[in-house]
Amino acid sequence: MLYRTYRPTTWSEVVGQEHVVRTLQGALETERIGHAYLFAGPRGTGKTTLGRLFAKALNCTAKSRKPCGSCDSCVSIEEGRSMDLIEIDAASNRTIDDMRELRENIGAAPTASKYKVYLIDEAHMITKEAFNAFLKTLEEPPAHVIFILATTDAAKIIPTVLSRVQRFDFKKPTQQQIVTKLATVAKQEKLKISDGALAAVAAAADGAFRDAEVMLTKLASHLGGSAIDEAIAQSVLGLVPLSWHPKFLTALAARDRAGALRFLHEIQAQGADADQFAKGFLEYLRRVMVAKIDMSILEQAGLAMADTQLAHVREFAANMEGAQLVKAIQAFTDARNRIRTAPIAFFPLELAALEVAAP
Repeated sequence: MLYRTYRPTTWSEVVGQEHVVRTLQGALETERIGHAYLFAGPRGTGKTTLGRLFAKALNCTAKSRKPCGSCDSCVSIEEGRSMDLIEIDAASNRTIDDMRELRENIGAAPTASKYKVYLIDEAHMITKEAFNAFLKTLEEPPAHVIFILATTDAAKIIPTVLSRVQRFDFKKPTQQQIVTKLATVAKQEKLKISDGALAAVAAAADGAFRDAEVMLTKLASHLGGSAIDEAIAQSVLGLVPLSWHPKFLTALAARDRAGALRFLHEIQAQGADADQFAKGFLEYLRRVMVAKIDMSILEQAGLAMADTQLAHVREFAANMEGAQLVKAIQAFTDARNRIRTAPIAFFPLELAALEVAAP
């Protein structure tokens, strides 16, 4: 898998989480190391990867704020054989007995490092009773123990735990950041892939580097050394073509009801999934709405797109009526909610299109 091969091994390789990196580096530089951290954010954004990097930096014998990558400690963590980095999947180790066993084991000193680091993934899966049994240890662990809890759902972490950890919120990378990373990987793997195909993969990844690299792996495996363009990527991965959204919105903005219905019938005939199209179209409308207020907000909100898509977004933001845009968002949100129970999946989309494109 490409996501394993190209997982960041140094601070400088981390993309999209610079605010987390700076704070962790500062803690290392000033030697103000906390005893427990919470890494919270969407899947595939680098929580576990940064947890491993932090563990490497903590135990690096080069004594710098960045892991050297060559000492015994760094190499053993990189190769997954370190006895002082214990990774726990909370989805399958979530009970009181599991926490009691962990509590009993942390007293043992590190085998070859300064710190023993416990990286607990999917921490929100731990039961309330199990967390309560673990609270005292989490609050006052031995000096040689550091806990890193990673979660995709921080709202499920009980307040008494949140009060005992330093929390870092991970952001979704922008589409452009994912495109840049994929282009670097493709170049190193000698893959012939177009900018349009990279943009399609980045859009489908929905802010997850791991998902994007998994899709790139699938394309490389499926096509061997063949060139990959946008159409091939969409066909192999079952993606909604990026051109569909601006094409459909053009008909709606022009109040071309016949054209809008014709478009929906065409994509239905091509086997498009109504819910998937509606979800992507709503995301597109959201970007146009934000761009209409201020283009710079796209980047700040993590909604930046690949350059190939921005031209259409700018055009709609400049020319489409604000009231009609809001009406479209409301209508297609309602339509998506009705798709699952509709006798014909595309029927709610057709009704929404007629409403938005009405004179």
